Amino acid sequence: MGKVKDILDSKGYLVHSVAPTTTVYSAIEQMCQKNIGGVLIVENDMLAGIFTERDYARKLILKGKSSKETQIKELMTANPIAVSPQTSIEECMQIMSDRHIRHLPVLDGTKILGMISIGDVVTHVIQEQKSIIAHLESYISQ
Repeated sequence: MGKVKDILDSKGYLVHSVAPTTTVYSAIEQMCQKNIGGVLIVENDMLAGIFTERDYARKLILKGKSSKETQIKELMTANPIAVSPQTSIEECMQIMSDRHIRHLPVLDGTKILGMISIGDVVTHVIQEQKSIIAHLESYISQ
């Protein structure tokens, strides 16, 4: 199975992030515009946390807070679980399954390289399986 680097090489290394003082409303607007389910919270070029749609639903709406007044640092998940470019896809699937999370920041030391989602992982696995099947079909027909 592949590595996180393979996913990033395919999808790109673009990082969607906001500052800790950004309002929840602004972060949700950005997520909507980019069609993404989460953003990284970055302060002084360092990963401070992650904010996802799940955080919005569970930490804002259910607690009766206002998205236009609440800063993202109040709701973010601080010190999120992160992976490296060399982490295996299999390990990512295990982390996501065990921890019930859908997004993993990708770090090289403290440098933020990107973020992968469960959708990225599934897409990679499907493409890898298609490639293996095509290779086996080619081998069998020779």
